[in-house]
Amino acid sequence: MGGASGEGVGGGARDDGTAAEGRAARRAKRAGRDLPAAIGVGAGLGVLILVTLFVYKPAFVAVIAGAVIVGLWELTSRLAERKQVRAPLLPMAVGGAATVVAGYVEGAGAAFVAMALTVFAVFLWRMAGPPHEYLRDVTASVFAVLYVPFLATFVALVLAADDGSWRVLVFLLLTVVSDTGAYAVGWRFGKRKLAPRISPGKTREGLFGAVAFAMAAGALSLEFLIEGGAWWQGLLMGLAVAVTATLGDLGESMIKRDLGIKDMGTLLPGHGGIMDRLDSILPTAPVVWVLFLVFVGS
Repeated sequence: MGGASGEGVGGGARDDGTAAEGRAARRAKRAGRDLPAAIGVGAGLGVLILVTLFVYKPAFVAVIAGAVIVGLWELTSRLAERKQVRAPLLPMAVGGAATVVAGYVEGAGAAFVAMALTVFAVFLWRMAGPPHEYLRDVTASVFAVLYVPFLATFVALVLAADDGSWRVLVFLLLTVVSDTGAYAVGWRFGKRKLAPRISPGKTREGLFGAVAFAMAAGALSLEFLIEGGAWWQGLLMGLAVAVTATLGDLGESMIKRDLGIKDMGTLLPGHGGIMDRLDSILPTAPVVWVLFLVFVGS
């Protein structure tokens, strides 16, 4: 009798555990992510960013360049698979990485020159192939170059300031907080769709959460982390980050819908590909760079 009773209790505990795991899985599925994997990958990326950012800034430049190369590979691969676009990855990757490095070492002028040379190299490289669909291929290639390395270079420009490590940290923090606010508020309270034809999961309530979270984080960050910054500047920067991050996310969703895919890649479990993490960061970078110049100078 005792053994039977113990087995029954144990079975009930297992049933409760299984039920709890099932509920957690259903919540994760409704949220659209593998949450444990997403959290683990996010934590790993966070450690990599913090170590390179504050130990040796050029190492973080290498991280940016590496993300650019992988992002271009993902984007050009999807373009080839879904649209048969022949985008020359080698000159795009080399030129894109060089643009990031030029921006950090020599500033915006050198980055613009490197970007122009990259575009010219794309034109020449594609000329070695057949003329059929030449215009389509170079147009898509120039779009990819402007979308990934050009926008990513603004992160290197932010980093180049004397307190660049802290500026980049604030920029990334606000972007992550904006995404987290949109996710948390939208998942809990979201009812009214923001852009159902582009991203059915996004809601107006989620956008409000993104704005509120980012503005609060911005006020605290500019007041306490940036020398010469003020809380009201942080409010404005948080608002700008929430808007541009949301637009960036919608923009990549539009691209993926056109390509007929869910994610740009599978490199990051729980997140998708590198481009699925850069979607909100890339368009936000130039806005943050400009705002830092206006608020606290170079």
